[in-house]
Amino acid sequence: MSASVKQLRVFEATARLGRLSAAAEEQAMSQSAASQSLKELESTFNYPLFQRVGRELMITEAGRDMLPKVNQILHLIDSLHISGDGTISGPLRIAASVTIASYLLPRLLAEFIQQYPEVVPDVKIENTQQVIATLEKGQAHVGLIEGPAQHRQLQITPWHQDKLEVFCHTSHPQAQAGQISLKQIEQQRWILREDGSGTRRIFDTAMQTINIQAQVAFALNRQEAIKQSVKAGLGVGCLSQLSIVEELKAGSLVVLNSPLELTRRFSLVTQPSHNNRLTEAFIEFIKSQTQSV
Repeated sequence: MSASVKQLRVFEATARLGRLSAAAEEQAMSQSAASQSLKELESTFNYPLFQRVGRELMITEAGRDMLPKVNQILHLIDSLHISGDGTISGPLRIAASVTIASYLLPRLLAEFIQQYPEVVPDVKIENTQQVIATLEKGQAHVGLIEGPAQHRQLQITPWHQDKLEVFCHTSHPQAQAGQISLKQIEQQRWILREDGSGTRRIFDTAMQTINIQAQVAFALNRQEAIKQSVKAGLGVGCLSQLSIVEELKAGSLVVLNSPLELTRRFSLVTQPSHNNRLTEAFIEFIKSQTQSV
Protein backbone atom coordinates (compact mmCIF):
# COMPACT_ATOMS: atom_id res chain seq x y z
CA MET A 1 0.00 0.00 0.00
CA SER A 2 1.35 3.44 -0.96
CA ALA A 3 0.89 6.71 0.92
CA SER A 4 -1.90 9.01 -0.27
CA VAL A 5 -1.81 12.78 -0.56
CA LYS A 6 -4.53 12.97 2.10
CA GLN A 7 -2.40 10.98 4.54
CA LEU A 8 0.61 13.22 3.86
CA ARG A 9 -1.48 16.34 4.46
CA VAL A 10 -2.76 14.98 7.78
CA PHE A 11 0.81 14.15 8.82
CA GLU A 12 2.09 17.63 7.86
CA ALA A 13 -0.79 19.41 9.60
CA THR A 14 -0.38 17.34 12.78
CA ALA A 15 3.36 18.05 12.87
CA ARG A 16 2.74 21.76 12.33
CA LEU A 17 -0.18 22.19 14.75
CA GLY A 18 0.86 19.68 17.42
CA ARG A 19 -2.68 18.31 17.92
CA LEU A 20 -4.62 15.78 15.89
CA SER A 21 -7.92 17.57 16.55
CA ALA A 22 -6.54 20.82 15.10
CA ALA A 23 -5.12 18.96 12.08
CA ALA A 24 -8.46 17.23 11.48
CA GLU A 25 -10.34 20.54 11.66
CA GLU A 26 -7.92 22.19 9.22
CA GLN A 27 -8.24 19.28 6.79
CA ALA A 28 -12.07 19.29 7.09
CA MET A 29 -12.32 15.70 8.35
CA SER A 30 -13.29 13.93 11.55
CA GLN A 31 -10.68 13.27 14.22
CA SER A 32 -11.20 9.52 13.86
CA ALA A 33 -10.60 9.75 10.09
CA ALA A 34 -7.43 11.79 10.69
CA SER A 35 -6.25 9.26 13.27
CA GLN A 36 -6.87 6.44 10.81
CA SER A 37 -4.89 8.28 8.12
CA LEU A 38 -1.88 8.55 10.44
CA LYS A 39 -2.14 4.88 11.40
CA GLU A 40 -2.22 3.88 7.73
CA LEU A 41 0.77 6.09 6.98
CA GLU A 42 2.76 4.60 9.88
CA SER A 43 1.79 1.13 8.66
CA THR A 44 2.98 1.99 5.14
CA PHE A 45 6.42 3.09 6.33
CA ASN A 46 6.59 0.68 9.26
CA TYR A 47 7.72 3.21 11.87
CA PRO A 48 5.94 5.56 14.34
CA LEU A 49 5.59 9.20 13.33
CA PHE A 50 4.29 10.63 16.62
CA GLN A 51 4.25 9.85 20.30
CA ARG A 52 1.61 11.23 22.68
CA VAL A 53 2.75 13.61 25.45
CA GLY A 54 -0.26 14.76 27.44
CA ARG A 55 -2.79 16.20 24.98
CA GLU A 56 -0.19 16.89 22.31
CA LEU A 57 1.41 14.66 19.72
CA MET A 58 5.21 15.01 19.58
CA ILE A 59 6.86 14.10 16.31
CA THR A 60 9.39 11.25 16.48
CA GLU A 61 12.93 11.42 15.10
CA ALA A 62 11.80 9.32 12.11
CA GLY A 63 8.87 11.68 11.56
CA ARG A 64 11.16 14.71 11.80
CA ASP A 65 13.42 13.23 9.12
CA MET A 66 10.40 12.52 6.93
CA LEU A 67 8.75 15.95 7.30
CA PRO A 68 10.98 17.97 4.88
CA LYS A 69 10.39 15.39 2.15
CA VAL A 70 6.65 15.47 2.74
CA ASN A 71 6.69 19.27 2.60
CA GLN A 72 8.52 19.08 -0.70
CA ILE A 73 5.94 16.67 -2.14
CA LEU A 74 3.02 18.84 -0.99
CA HIS A 75 4.63 22.04 -2.31
CA LEU A 76 5.04 20.39 -5.71
CA ILE A 77 1.43 19.20 -5.71
CA ASP A 78 0.16 22.63 -4.66
CA SER A 79 2.19 24.27 -7.42
CA LEU A 80 0.12 22.34 -9.98
CA HIS A 81 -2.94 24.29 -8.87
CA ILE A 82 -1.38 27.75 -9.23
CA SER A 83 -2.82 29.72 -12.12
CA GLY A 84 -0.57 30.84 -14.93
CA ASP A 85 -1.43 34.53 -14.55
CA GLY A 86 1.49 35.17 -12.20
CA THR A 87 -0.71 35.95 -9.18
CA ILE A 88 1.08 35.73 -5.82
CA SER A 89 -1.48 35.12 -3.07
CA GLY A 90 -2.36 33.08 -0.02
CA PRO A 91 -1.13 32.68 3.57
CA LEU A 92 2.51 33.50 4.36
CA ARG A 93 3.64 32.03 7.69
CA ILE A 94 6.70 33.81 9.11
CA ALA A 95 8.59 33.01 12.31
CA ALA A 96 10.78 35.93 13.34
CA SER A 97 13.12 36.76 16.19
CA VAL A 98 11.97 39.51 18.53
CA THR A 99 14.19 42.36 17.27
CA ILE A 100 13.43 41.68 13.62
CA ALA A 101 9.70 41.28 14.27
CA SER A 102 9.57 44.50 16.29
CA TYR A 103 11.77 46.88 14.29
CA LEU A 104 12.22 45.60 10.72
CA LEU A 105 9.42 43.26 9.71
CA PRO A 106 6.41 45.63 9.98
CA ARG A 107 7.74 48.00 7.30
CA LEU A 108 8.97 45.15 5.12
CA LEU A 109 5.60 43.40 5.26
CA ALA A 110 3.77 46.64 4.48
CA GLU A 111 5.85 47.12 1.33
CA PHE A 112 5.52 43.45 0.33
CA ILE A 113 1.73 43.48 0.73
CA GLN A 114 1.56 46.67 -1.28
CA GLN A 115 3.14 44.72 -4.14
CA TYR A 116 1.07 41.57 -3.50
CA PRO A 117 -2.23 42.63 -1.88
CA GLU A 118 -3.68 39.10 -1.89
CA VAL A 119 -1.01 37.81 0.51
CA VAL A 120 -2.15 37.16 4.08
CA PRO A 121 0.80 37.25 6.53
CA ASP A 122 0.82 35.26 9.77
CA VAL A 123 3.73 36.25 12.03
CA LYS A 124 4.95 34.25 15.03
CA ILE A 125 7.43 36.07 17.30
CA GLU A 126 10.01 33.81 18.98
CA ASN A 127 13.68 33.72 19.88
CA THR A 128 16.23 32.27 17.46
CA GLN A 129 16.14 28.77 18.95
CA GLN A 130 12.35 28.68 18.79
CA VAL A 131 12.30 29.94 15.19
CA ILE A 132 14.56 27.05 14.19
CA ALA A 133 12.22 24.59 15.94
CA THR A 134 9.20 26.14 14.21
CA LEU A 135 10.81 25.69 10.77
CA GLU A 136 11.80 22.12 11.67
CA LYS A 137 8.14 21.28 12.29
CA GLY A 138 7.02 22.95 9.08
CA GLN A 139 5.00 25.51 11.05
CA ALA A 140 6.33 28.45 9.03
CA HIS A 141 7.32 29.07 5.42
CA VAL A 142 10.29 31.26 6.31
CA GLY A 143 12.21 32.22 9.45
CA LEU A 144 14.12 35.41 10.26
CA ILE A 145 16.73 35.01 13.00
CA GLU A 146 19.25 37.25 14.74
CA GLY A 147 21.90 34.84 15.93
CA PRO A 148 24.36 32.45 14.27
CA ALA A 149 22.91 28.99 13.69
CA GLN A 150 23.57 25.76 11.82
CA HIS A 151 21.17 22.99 10.88
CA ARG A 152 21.52 19.74 8.97
CA GLN A 153 18.18 20.13 7.15
CA LEU A 154 17.33 23.82 7.05
CA GLN A 155 18.99 26.40 4.82
CA ILE A 156 20.33 29.39 6.78
CA THR A 157 21.40 32.38 4.67
CA PRO A 158 23.00 35.59 6.04
CA TRP A 159 20.84 38.57 5.15
CA HIS A 160 21.56 41.82 7.01
CA GLN A 161 24.24 43.18 9.36
CA ASP A 162 23.33 44.48 12.80
CA LYS A 163 25.22 45.69 15.87
CA LEU A 164 24.46 45.31 19.55
CA GLU A 165 25.04 48.24 21.88
CA VAL A 166 25.94 48.32 25.56
CA PHE A 167 23.84 51.00 27.24
CA CYS A 168 22.91 52.47 30.62
CA HIS A 169 20.67 55.10 32.18
CA THR A 170 21.86 58.72 32.26
CA SER A 171 22.29 58.48 36.05
CA HIS A 172 24.65 55.49 35.83
CA PRO A 173 28.28 56.14 36.95
CA GLN A 174 29.57 55.29 33.45
CA ALA A 175 27.11 57.53 31.59
CA GLN A 176 29.22 60.67 31.63
CA ALA A 177 32.36 58.85 30.46
CA GLY A 178 30.40 57.14 27.67
CA GLN A 179 32.61 54.06 27.79
CA ILE A 180 33.24 50.95 29.83
CA SER A 181 36.53 49.09 30.41
CA LEU A 182 37.20 45.37 30.74
CA LYS A 183 37.38 45.66 34.53
CA GLN A 184 34.16 47.67 34.65
CA ILE A 185 32.40 45.13 32.40
CA GLU A 186 33.17 42.43 34.96
CA GLN A 187 31.78 44.57 37.80
CA GLN A 188 28.41 45.40 36.19
CA ARG A 189 25.01 43.91 36.89
CA TRP A 190 23.82 42.93 33.42
CA ILE A 191 20.23 42.90 32.18
CA LEU A 192 20.13 40.64 29.13
CA ARG A 193 17.93 38.61 26.81
CA GLU A 194 17.11 35.03 27.76
CA ASP A 195 19.14 31.97 26.80
CA GLY A 196 18.19 30.80 23.31
CA SER A 197 17.93 34.30 21.85
CA GLY A 198 20.33 35.42 19.12
CA THR A 199 21.12 38.60 21.04
CA ARG A 200 22.16 36.65 24.13
CA ARG A 201 24.31 34.27 22.10
CA ILE A 202 26.26 37.15 20.52
CA PHE A 203 26.78 38.74 23.95
CA ASP A 204 27.92 35.48 25.55
CA THR A 205 30.34 34.81 22.69
CA ALA A 206 31.82 38.32 23.04
CA MET A 207 32.30 37.78 26.78
CA GLN A 208 33.96 34.41 26.21
CA THR A 209 36.36 36.04 23.75
CA ILE A 210 37.65 38.41 26.45
CA ASN A 211 37.47 35.63 29.08
CA ILE A 212 35.03 37.42 31.39
CA GLN A 213 31.99 35.96 33.16
CA ALA A 214 29.10 38.42 33.20
CA GLN A 215 27.09 38.97 36.36
CA VAL A 216 23.56 38.49 34.98
CA ALA A 217 21.05 40.24 37.23
CA PHE A 218 18.04 39.58 34.98
CA ALA A 219 17.44 37.51 31.83
CA LEU A 220 14.28 38.80 30.11
CA ASN A 221 12.55 37.89 26.86
CA ARG A 222 11.34 41.37 25.90
CA GLN A 223 13.42 44.40 24.91
CA GLU A 224 11.00 46.80 26.57
CA ALA A 225 11.41 45.03 29.91
CA ILE A 226 15.19 45.25 29.57
CA LYS A 227 15.11 48.95 28.69
CA GLN A 228 12.75 49.79 31.55
CA SER A 229 14.95 47.83 33.99
CA VAL A 230 18.01 49.77 32.84
CA LYS A 231 16.12 53.06 33.19
CA ALA A 232 15.19 52.04 36.73
CA GLY A 233 18.89 51.74 37.57
CA LEU A 234 18.94 47.96 37.93
CA GLY A 235 21.98 47.50 35.72
CA VAL A 236 23.54 47.78 32.27
CA GLY A 237 21.86 46.39 29.14
CA CYS A 238 22.88 45.04 25.75
CA LEU A 239 20.47 45.07 22.81
CA SER A 240 20.38 45.71 19.08
CA GLN A 241 20.98 49.31 18.07
CA LEU A 242 17.58 49.09 16.33
CA SER A 243 15.76 48.67 19.63
CA ILE A 244 17.13 51.72 21.45
CA VAL A 245 16.97 54.39 18.72
CA GLU A 246 14.03 56.27 20.27
CA GLU A 247 15.52 56.20 23.78
CA LEU A 248 18.83 57.58 22.53
CA LYS A 249 17.00 60.40 20.72
CA ALA A 250 15.03 61.18 23.88
CA GLY A 251 18.19 61.13 25.98
CA SER A 252 16.91 58.54 28.46
CA LEU A 253 19.63 55.99 27.62
CA VAL A 254 23.35 56.35 26.86
CA VAL A 255 25.47 54.06 24.68
CA LEU A 256 28.74 52.93 26.27
CA ASN A 257 31.70 52.26 24.00
CA SER A 258 33.17 48.90 24.96
CA PRO A 259 35.88 46.46 23.85
CA LEU A 260 33.22 43.82 23.11
CA GLU A 261 32.80 42.55 19.54
CA LEU A 262 29.04 42.80 19.10
CA THR A 263 28.36 42.80 15.34
CA ARG A 264 26.15 40.09 13.90
CA ARG A 265 24.24 39.00 10.82
CA PHE A 266 20.50 38.49 10.59
CA SER A 267 19.68 35.35 8.59
CA LEU A 268 16.88 33.80 6.56
CA VAL A 269 15.83 30.26 7.47
CA THR A 270 14.07 28.12 4.86
CA GLN A 271 13.46 24.56 3.84
CA PRO A 272 15.95 24.03 0.97
CA SER A 273 14.84 23.80 -2.65
CA HIS A 274 11.09 23.34 -2.22
CA ASN A 275 9.56 26.72 -1.48
CA ASN A 276 6.31 27.71 -3.19
CA ARG A 277 6.02 30.79 -5.41
CA LEU A 278 4.79 33.00 -2.57
CA THR A 279 7.67 32.03 -0.29
CA GLU A 280 10.18 32.51 -3.10
CA ALA A 281 8.74 35.95 -3.86
CA PHE A 282 9.04 36.98 -0.20
CA ILE A 283 12.61 35.67 0.07
CA GLU A 284 13.65 37.58 -3.05
CA PHE A 285 11.95 40.71 -1.70
CA ILE A 286 13.74 40.38 1.67
CA LYS A 287 17.12 39.94 -0.04
CA SER A 288 16.49 43.00 -2.20
CA GLN A 289 15.93 45.08 0.94
CA THR A 290 19.34 44.32 2.48
CA GLN A 291 20.64 47.84 2.05
CA SER A 292 17.46 49.78 2.82
CA VAL A 293 16.74 48.11 6.17
